[in-house]
Amino acid sequence: MKKISTRLALLMAAAAVVPLLGYGAVSIVSLRTGAQQAVILGNQNVALQVAEQIELYVTGSVRILRALAAELQQTGLERWQQDRILKNYVLEFAEFRELTLLDDNGNAIVSSRLGAPTVSVPGSEAVGVDGALMSQFALDNDLLPTAVFAVRLAGDVEGWLVGRLNLEAMWRMVDRIRVGEQGYALVVTNDGQLLAHGDPDEKSRVARGDNLREQGHPLVLQLTPEANAEPTAAAQYEDQRGDVLGVAARLPALGWTVLVEQPLTEAFAIPIRMQWQLAFAITVALLAMLGAGYVWGSRFIEPILKLTRGTRALAEGRLDERVAVESADEIGQLGVAFNNMADRLVELQEDVKKKERQAIFGRIAVGLVHDLQTPIQNVGNSCKLIVKMFDDLEYRDVFKRTVERDLAQLKRVLDDLRNVAKPAPLEKFPLDVNKALAELVESMQATAESAGLEIETELVFGPLYIEGDLFALNRVYRNLLMNAMQATPPRGRVVVRTFRQAERAVIEVADTGCGIPGERLGAIFDDFVTTKRRGLGLGLAISKKIVEQLGGTIAVASEVGLGSTFTLTFATTRARPSSRLAAV
Repeated sequence: MKKISTRLALLMAAAAVVPLLGYGAVSIVSLRTGAQQAVILGNQNVALQVAEQIELYVTGSVRILRALAAELQQTGLERWQQDRILKNYVLEFAEFRELTLLDDNGNAIVSSRLGAPTVSVPGSEAVGVDGALMSQFALDNDLLPTAVFAVRLAGDVEGWLVGRLNLEAMWRMVDRIRVGEQGYALVVTNDGQLLAHGDPDEKSRVARGDNLREQGHPLVLQLTPEANAEPTAAAQYEDQRGDVLGVAARLPALGWTVLVEQPLTEAFAIPIRMQWQLAFAITVALLAMLGAGYVWGSRFIEPILKLTRGTRALAEGRLDERVAVESADEIGQLGVAFNNMADRLVELQEDVKKKERQAIFGRIAVGLVHDLQTPIQNVGNSCKLIVKMFDDLEYRDVFKRTVERDLAQLKRVLDDLRNVAKPAPLEKFPLDVNKALAELVESMQATAESAGLEIETELVFGPLYIEGDLFALNRVYRNLLMNAMQATPPRGRVVVRTFRQAERAVIEVADTGCGIPGERLGAIFDDFVTTKRRGLGLGLAISKKIVEQLGGTIAVASEVGLGSTFTLTFATTRARPSSRLAAV
């Protein structure tokens, strides 16, 4: 039996081309360095293009504001004419949330808002942008970024034209930027505050007001205005995702910085791949020059490749993959061991599936015993008593109510099991979300008071219409409210709120309860999963199925010790309920 060591000795003896190996190593290093520089330049171009688009968006909005200021300075304009001009501009240019004309004392002359103006002339922290003053960015009530711009008016109309610019379009622009599969763009203000982040998992940092300069971000420190740095920079550093390649480009007019970050493993994937391709080409050339060594090498590598393919197949879940053993050396023994391991994995997988089925059936059985034991026992006890007290008319009435109540509970449990396996069809009709929620909360006030809780509503003004099934949605609402009240200790608070978001109706049920651990959030809507000590765990699973049947979405955000918030979203509709349904 030939040993692997013998084969290696033969191959090394045939390798008499050391200079070629040295040349190949130098070529690989040069290729990798050049390709990495090309990747860095490409990412810098992306950052520069994003910076240019953002700057054009902001400066374009400033030009609109200046054009409006020039129009307001026309002589002879009445107050109502100025008001009409402001409102028309807000309607025509959606990027402006509010336009207000202030006098030198900061008092509002006219405003596009129906209520009191919310803007004022930026203070000392303002930045000059194309003849206008720009405030620091802030988040509005919808957690969207805004900034206040002010233009000085002179001539017949003196004062300030102040507008609140909606930067949501800039957010959307940043969200669309992708470099590879895992590369995202960021926007940082001149003082280091994070303004936008393209990674959905990192958007909470914007809401928290993270300051990258204070956190010591290398590129933000390198491109500070005080350092008179170059307009672009690049660096490799480590963040929460691991080692990343970062490039940055400054916006001269705003003083902001655009960052593009991409994991090193993805950014330099092509250079690494090219490096391996070149190495493979050199290896082929060496084997061709070695002749017989190439034959020996191919025969040596083939069993290892078979093992690699078999290992990859197992990793992908194809447990029926086996390696053909054609030799009796160490690699052949490794192949036999691999096949034995695959056989054992099949046995273990079947055992795991069997135990999982047993565990699920056990959970179902425990839940059914918990949910059915009390009503069945109540019915049994009532039947025993009715035999003895049949002539008691008052007890017969109590017996009827008890049996009807417990049978209804049994039916609900059975309906839940049936709906998990085969959801019942739903009929959609236009309905007012606010009305349904208000009536449901009113009906549950007594339950909340008995539990020592406050249950409140914060409903958007006016009707909020969606297409849905009133009975099914009330089941979802009631389930979420009951869960919230059960999770909230006495003197706690449960809030039901609604609001509009674009063409969507958003419903939130928030509580101040114990919260849900993070490791459970991912499976909270799965069948037979519950955070309670007992029960089948079907409430949230059925609620999710109902919401999805109606074309909506359901999500949960929770923090242990602070509470949970369940969020439902549905498309709004312009249809209105018929008179018959409205009466119901």
